[in-house]
Amino acid sequence: MKDNRATKGYSLKDQLFNVDKIRYLSGLFEAADAGFDGAKFQDSVMAQLPALELKARISMIAEVLEQHLSSDFETAAAQILAALPPELDPTRTDDDFGDFIMAPLGAFVSNNGLDHLPLSLGLLREMTKRFSVEFDIRYFLNAHPVATMAALKQWAKDPNYHVRRLVSEGTRPTLPWGKKICIAVHEPLELLDVLHHDKARFVTRSVANHLNDIAKKDPELVITTLKRWAKLGKQDTAELDWMTRHALRTLVKKGDLAALELLGYRAAPEITVSEIQGPDGLEIGEVGTFDFTITAARDEKLMIDYVVDFIKKNGSSRPRVFKLKKLEIKAGERIELSKNHRFLKDATTFTHYPGPHCMWLQINGQKHGLCEFELR
Repeated sequence: MKDNRATKGYSLKDQLFNVDKIRYLSGLFEAADAGFDGAKFQDSVMAQLPALELKARISMIAEVLEQHLSSDFETAAAQILAALPPELDPTRTDDDFGDFIMAPLGAFVSNNGLDHLPLSLGLLREMTKRFSVEFDIRYFLNAHPVATMAALKQWAKDPNYHVRRLVSEGTRPTLPWGKKICIAVHEPLELLDVLHHDKARFVTRSVANHLNDIAKKDPELVITTLKRWAKLGKQDTAELDWMTRHALRTLVKKGDLAALELLGYRAAPEITVSEIQGPDGLEIGEVGTFDFTITAARDEKLMIDYVVDFIKKNGSSRPRVFKLKKLEIKAGERIELSKNHRFLKDATTFTHYPGPHCMWLQINGQKHGLCEFELR
């Protein structure tokens, strides 16, 4: 399948929110309520849509909906419920996010329904079966933490896996794009204790991402939680192993020894690592090749990352960790490894600046080897 993101001019915001999507949303409301003025709704949205970025489009559509639905929230909630499309396929267990055009409905509820807690929570539960309302539930966690957490505790055992995923995703400490929530990072653990042995990967991936968030604030809590779950034995071993690796990815990049040990990597492997052989200088835009060898004195399991210390615009430096290889090496074995790194020119996410740089290896959390080079 062709990756449209590689096509010049590709726009995610235009793929997710465009005239066809607006017409579809309008049609849902028209079919549910003969009094809904679909043409006026479409004209109002499309007059504003092109100038806005993705998140702003969600907010704007929700605001336009306020002009076309009842000013009485209970009535508006009934209008939304009647307009919802069929639930997502309940037989699937992963990669079924639904349609982003449903996102403004969640924003409508969080904007207008905070004073109607039972009704709003019930509506969000139905919505998340079509498209996740992980951003919107956070407003209710802040406004009504006790009651909302009580509802989430019930939802953790809901028959619908989208509802169960919302319990983990909506309470993540650092949900991307999400509003900051007031609850402490340890509070949702009782929810994750239920969800960690879920049979749907969509749910367990969220649990792992949630733990990865916690790891940025309380690494020890994550380690002890994963060990406890392993002892409980409620989750399939292979799935829990996958979750553990996914949950510890940030700690592994930081070289956290406890995380690496939990994954089976010794903190002080008996290895000898050569100096890194690389170019003396590179032009921005070129590919640098870096070679090194590892010799083992005993059988070892190795997590090999590499770190490049990049020059910043102000002349200071910032190290960035990159994945290289995981391998098992036998006693007396010598392995030659090579890594090509492209120093992209005109990248949209990272800018290279000329100056002295260095690269080193991070093996089982420990620093090995060094290569200095000039980036021009």
